[in-house]
Amino acid sequence: MKVSWLPPSLRGGLRCACSGRPIASLSPLRQPFLSTSAKQFSTTSRTRAGIAAPEIDFDELEDNNFVPDLQVAKKKEDTNGSQRKDQDNGVFYARVVPESRSYFGAQPIFIDTLITLRRLVRKYAALPTVKAGEAPRVAFRTLADYRNTSGETVGASKYSQIVEALRRLNHIHPSLRPKEVVDALNTHKRDINPFDNKTKPIQIDRFGRALGVGKRKSSTARAFLVEGTGEVLVNGKTLVDAFARVHDRESAIWALKSTDRLDKYNVWALCSGGGTTGQAEALTLAVGKALIAHEPMLKPALRRAGCVTRDPRRVERKKAGHVKARKMPTWVKR
Repeated sequence: MKVSWLPPSLRGGLRCACSGRPIASLSPLRQPFLSTSAKQFSTTSRTRAGIAAPEIDFDELEDNNFVPDLQVAKKKEDTNGSQRKDQDNGVFYARVVPESRSYFGAQPIFIDTLITLRRLVRKYAALPTVKAGEAPRVAFRTLADYRNTSGETVGASKYSQIVEALRRLNHIHPSLRPKEVVDALNTHKRDINPFDNKTKPIQIDRFGRALGVGKRKSSTARAFLVEGTGEVLVNGKTLVDAFARVHDRESAIWALKSTDRLDKYNVWALCSGGGTTGQAEALTLAVGKALIAHEPMLKPALRRAGCVTRDPRRVERKKAGHVKARKMPTWVKR
């Protein structure tokens, strides 16, 4: 069995730390160092003068009829259960507690707004609410508008907490809403209600054509849909010549294929911008809108097939720092 020994320089210090009696084997050069270090690291239960601010005498403040908005943090109780005071001047230790949490944050306007809205939610939680889907349609301010108004760079996840509290207040029955709830909702409303805007219906011209417009990424497609035998022309080319990939061909006529209308309409489309995939997906939306003009009852089926809603996703821009190892992109200046 191997035994490891401590160096001679550490044995004395360990012996001194573990033993309660003084050790005579300490060298005379090390004794002053240990005595001074013990004095430096000595602890005391009383606050030293000059380290902290002077204590507040609450008895004197109460005599002068002045009670500040402070939370007094009294000292811990002794073992006998009595409250201990300082033996010198008989005052309690205290610290100032801010009224709002925004005192500790870098976004005071956001935090104060969130605290106010949540307080209203808790205060009027017992009021009757309307059913889901029956609440008045209200368009609250967007994140960009809130940033411009408050002057604070608030994240999307944080701003969603404000919107969630506003939606809960909006579900309170309109006839029972208190004035402060109405004021809070009006403060965060948009000046223009986008729900009042109505989409202009697509008209069929005298030639029986319906024009639909669709966009995807940086591509734009304009499709003229007319009753026919199923012919498709894209920029004057056939579907096979315009799109080499089978997936792009199916995307271009997906609105007709999902509703079994391939042999009932002819399509003449103009596409520009982007690549073939973007043009094909833009053509999906354009043909779907034109088909709704001919047969409005197909809108639920087209919506389930994804031919009515535009896909807002875009390719993320290229950045100089996000490259693979040992690769220098061509657009970075050396």
